[in-house]
Amino acid sequence: MPSAASGYFRRLGRRLTEDLDRLDAEELAETADASGACRASECRRGEEATMLGRLRSVEACPKSVGASVQAEFFDGTDAITLVWIGRRRIPGIEPGRRILVRGRVGDRDGRKVIYNPYYELRENS
Repeated sequence: MPSAASGYFRRLGRRLTEDLDRLDAEELAETADASGACRASECRRGEEATMLGRLRSVEACPKSVGASVQAEFFDGTDAITLVWIGRRRIPGIEPGRRILVRGRVGDRDGRKVIYNPYYELRENS
């Protein structure tokens, strides 16, 4: 039976040698699972979903007609585009920010998207 110390060193060795993006994705997925949120990879078009993850990128499209803010949301399993229509800027919506989102999953050009999602800013860890 392996001791607790050997398990610690195995995990430490893994953290020191694995790809940081992969470790980050695993940590995000574990945190989302622990919160009871849906996994983005399991959400389907037309479903209402609540997910917990991080914003990878945020882009403002300030055209006078059709202004919007778009963000790439990632929960460790898949990415979903979030689009807030009629907004030029949203305080707190910035790359690297942890966020809980809820909305109906749609499809745009073969990719998952949620328009005007409800969101809660979370503490970054």
